[in-house]
Amino acid sequence: MVTDQRVLTAEKPEPSTHGSHGVRLYLQRQADTLPRYLLEQLMYAMFGWIPTIIGIGIRAIMYRIILSIKGWAAIENHVRLRFANRIILHHGVYLDQGVYLHACPNGIEIGENSIVMHGAVLHVYNFRNLPHAGIRIGKDCLIGEYSVIRGQGGVWLGDRVYTSPFTQILAVNHVFRNPEEPFIYQGITAEGIIIEDDVWLGAGCIITDGVKIGKGSVVAAGSVVTHDVPAHTLVGGVPAKIIREITEENFPVNGRKVYF
Repeated sequence: MVTDQRVLTAEKPEPSTHGSHGVRLYLQRQADTLPRYLLEQLMYAMFGWIPTIIGIGIRAIMYRIILSIKGWAAIENHVRLRFANRIILHHGVYLDQGVYLHACPNGIEIGENSIVMHGAVLHVYNFRNLPHAGIRIGKDCLIGEYSVIRGQGGVWLGDRVYTSPFTQILAVNHVFRNPEEPFIYQGITAEGIIIEDDVWLGAGCIITDGVKIGKGSVVAAGSVVTHDVPAHTLVGGVPAKIIREITEENFPVNGRKVYF
């Protein structure tokens, strides 16, 4: 979530010549424990590849062993899950082929009847024990094809939030104020992103860390949002600026056929 206090963390990894260090690092990025890793990988090997509605039905039952499904959820084949025990799917959730959910603490939760389309990546990526990390998606949302949500600072999406293809929601920033030191040793800030109900994000737009987008707003395709967006406004550009308030007078249909 967005907070007034920014999180600043610096890490200087110690070099290691031991092969076991790489294996240990890999496992820490995959699951809470080695037994959990083995269990999850077994589930994917046995059931993750099965196509068609048969596979969806099998996974809806068997994946309850490794993640929390409240009701029934549809998971296509070749969906990758990491830290599956920290994933919550509510009734009616659909995960398309090629979706990648990496839910290391504090997890990913997807609300009722929400859809995550092909190639989308939801990655909490919290390997620094950041206090607000996590991704929460409300009801009836759509995460478009190849969209990326990075949740180090916490990402909260309300109900009926639609992201178009290639949208990026990035709740993290690198610090690079010291020209004498590599930026990877200067830490990160992670303030979080809030997107309220009924927001539409256009194709290819980028939402940067620390931003709050108000209810009923629209972000034009290709925009880069660096500041808060008031409710019921259209913004666009790089960086995004307010274009106009969303009202019936400002956006007439002008005789065009509207489909429901």
